[in-house]
Amino acid sequence: MAQWTTQELARIDAAEELELGARRPDGTLGKRVTIWVVRHGDDLYVRSWRGHGGRWFRAAQSGGEGHISAGGVEKDVEFVDVDDDSVNQGVDAAYRTKYGRYADSYLTPMVSEPARSTTFKLVPRDGRSGS
Repeated sequence: MAQWTTQELARIDAAEELELGARRPDGTLGKRVTIWVVRHGDDLYVRSWRGHGGRWFRAAQSGGEGHISAGGVEKDVEFVDVDDDSVNQGVDAAYRTKYGRYADSYLTPMVSEPARSTTFKLVPRDGRSGS
């Protein structure tokens, strides 16, 4: 399984937002959306602010892969479901640290159970990207 480089992790983590497009069954990318991204350890995570009702989340869950762009890094990724409470606690903390200034509007929903249940780890795909 591919891993993020130290430089990719730093650049994506420093970016305020990430653009994500889920891959359709025919191999094309769906409409890109702009979302928050956080780093926890040597991994990157995203969540759907709208929970399971988010269009991008449903497309990513269905297709399992897509493309991201943030901090000058372009990368094909796999979306891996996270169902580990300790990881989700770390991701919650990363969201609070990075986006704490939005506590009353967007942050609270991002660390709530509906969003938590949509946590994806972004796993880079070998040989299908450039940074």
